[in-house]
Amino acid sequence: MVVDKARNAAKVEELNALYRAASPQTVLRAALEAFPGKIALVSSFGAESAVLLHMAAQIDKTVPVLFIETGMLFGQTLDYRKSLTQALGLTDVRDIRPDPAELAANDPKNDLYKTSTDACCDLRKVRPLDAVTAGLDAWVTGRKRFQAATRANLAVFELTDEGQVKVNPLANWGKAELDAYTAEHQLPAHPLVAFGYPSIGCWPCTQPVEEGQDARAGRWAGSEKTECGIHVSRAS
Repeated sequence: MVVDKARNAAKVEELNALYRAASPQTVLRAALEAFPGKIALVSSFGAESAVLLHMAAQIDKTVPVLFIETGMLFGQTLDYRKSLTQALGLTDVRDIRPDPAELAANDPKNDLYKTSTDACCDLRKVRPLDAVTAGLDAWVTGRKRFQAATRANLAVFELTDEGQVKVNPLANWGKAELDAYTAEHQLPAHPLVAFGYPSIGCWPCTQPVEEGQDARAGRWAGSEKTECGIHVSRAS
């Protein structure tokens, strides 16, 4: 599918003008209506994922939800993905996996993360998601500005280098709003949150966070890496 970048750029400008200060539910509903049949929600089923997934389920339980199953996730995440999907009644959660042939060629011992976390993320997350989202006009993320300094200027609607629209309904929310929503709707927490994991990715590259650190400080700790790559510009 060829993405109409000019049209989507105009959509981003229009939607930001209307909804940059709107509630997450309003933003999400507007996005689903703006791109019918050509939008999906991408979820890690991580520490704060239940909030956006619950909002989506309240609007449309059939919305496609893309879950990147890297083969390196915590067992608790896989269990949480199953139980939360059932609890919310979501009917179209899709497991997105890396290509087996590419894994065999590039990471036959499942230890690529030891030598290059960038290459590992590209193989297990970026390429599989790119292949699936290539057919979409837009996709929804759970990113928030408070999570890290690198996300401080996150827009509610943004245009990717590929011309697609990335929607961030929770961009304006902080931890207090997330906690309040979770409590109000009695949403189950990811099991690892209780053990000091406010952001949860693959097990080799995720560790607990100390008090006062960014929520994502436990991701690739000790390195300069802050993003897996799916939200990083890949313009040449």
